[in-house]
Amino acid sequence: MKKKSWLICLGMILSVSAFLMGCSGNESGKNDGGTNGGKDTLIIGRGGDSTSLDPITTTEGEAFKVTINMFETLLNYGEQDTTLKEGLAVKWDASDDGLTYTLELRKGVKFHDGTDFNAEAVKYNFERWMNGDEEKFPYYGMFGGYKKDEGHVIKDIKVLDDHKIQFILKRPQAPFLKNLAMTSFGIASPAAIEKYGEKFREHPVGTGPYKFVEWKPNDRIVLEKNEDYWDQGKPKLQKIIFRAIPENSARLNALKTGEIDLMDGVNPSDIESIKADANLKIFERPSMNVGYLGMTTTRKPFDNKLVRQALNHAVDKQAIIDSFYGGLAESAKNPLPPSLEGYNDQVKEYPYDLKKAKELLKEAGYPDGFKMKLWAMPVPRPYMPDGMKIAEVIQSSFEKIGVKAEIVTYDWATYLDKVSKGEADAFLMGWTGDNGDPDNFIYTLLDKDNIGGNNYTYFSNDELHDILIEAQSDPDQKKRNKLYQDAQELLHEESPWVPLVHSTPILAGSKDIDGYVPHPTGSEVLSGVEFK
Repeated sequence: MKKKSWLICLGMILSVSAFLMGCSGNESGKNDGGTNGGKDTLIIGRGGDSTSLDPITTTEGEAFKVTINMFETLLNYGEQDTTLKEGLAVKWDASDDGLTYTLELRKGVKFHDGTDFNAEAVKYNFERWMNGDEEKFPYYGMFGGYKKDEGHVIKDIKVLDDHKIQFILKRPQAPFLKNLAMTSFGIASPAAIEKYGEKFREHPVGTGPYKFVEWKPNDRIVLEKNEDYWDQGKPKLQKIIFRAIPENSARLNALKTGEIDLMDGVNPSDIESIKADANLKIFERPSMNVGYLGMTTTRKPFDNKLVRQALNHAVDKQAIIDSFYGGLAESAKNPLPPSLEGYNDQVKEYPYDLKKAKELLKEAGYPDGFKMKLWAMPVPRPYMPDGMKIAEVIQSSFEKIGVKAEIVTYDWATYLDKVSKGEADAFLMGWTGDNGDPDNFIYTLLDKDNIGGNNYTYFSNDELHDILIEAQSDPDQKKRNKLYQDAQELLHEESPWVPLVHSTPILAGSKDIDGYVPHPTGSEVLSGVEFK
């Protein structure tokens, strides 16, 4: 009797277990009942977690990879370039004097909380941003600073009707429309911002193809399909999961075992083995980036340009490229990538010359070198696949000229915060372009307007500032290009950076992924992705 009862109970347990397993599905989405081979969940492995899910509050790419799928901008870029396309605005017009921009907004769009997207919502977002500062909304400095600043370009924002808005500028800003398409300027629900306040960065609400589900820090972020998305037929997937897997090799193993479907941060040494795997394929992201060693110019001895020039001579860039990029990078001599208009190819790169480096240090008053701390990035980025190992190569080179560099690092969010506050002597960092305009590199990263924002070096130069403001204000692209070339010559002389590389980032994914097109900005909307 007892044996029979036990068997009956065991049978019931197994039946219930099977039922529950069938109900739960699995994280990979392979048995979710999707229409494309039964797979409707995309799992993306990446090197680090996001620092925020409110795109205006951060400048780092791991945040934008996620937020671009939840928030939409007024204008969009082309599929693999930065030409301007419709976004939340369907028409736009600029006055002849470049001071007035009128945008007609898309109708019938709702935020994920069910509230209406309209011109008042756009105005609310811009007023929120412009009344902030570098610490709260670092990217808004693209518009010449904040409302409190003399250089702020937006004079007024007028709501003409529910679906028409007008921006009045104080002075022309040539990249204004391209700035509007940047991922950081995703339009958020005013009602949700009011509801969550400072916690909105953890409770994002936009109009995009995917809605926020959960965020487990340093583990995963889960998004689900927006069933009420205005562009019917999209998104094609039911769910997207972004998983943080710090080690490149661990991410590759997860891809090979089917634990994830797509990964970034591919080691160049692994590319051939990925190509040889019939279950995987390679994706190449168009290059529009720069990796660099920044020096905080307000800290001694980096306030001396001779010291900065000496360190430029002491870095063997080619050795770094050969060791860590597998030929998928070129040596950098300017902050601007060569693919952009305004690039100055006449600038002469600092050659790797230890003798010259020692001479410059002696001239600067440091004949025996000095001690410093070299900050290494803790996460792989498209422009820097292994920050710690690259730091070790630079450390070794510096040792040869008497500069003793102690390598330090922090978790990614802390690293960014401390660097932005000018706490590093020298630091590894990089930038993936947002809009394809030279302004987005030189003004954003090195102008005094952006100190405390993206100008981590705290480099301030009035001559550079005047050149960059003139370049912003002139609609003639040829004249703008000449001004940016002048700016690069000045920066080469002042050397707040050691420009290292411009890389071609490689991603790898499952062979059955269809519709994934990597964008040069480093972030792409995934609404067209599906499994074959």
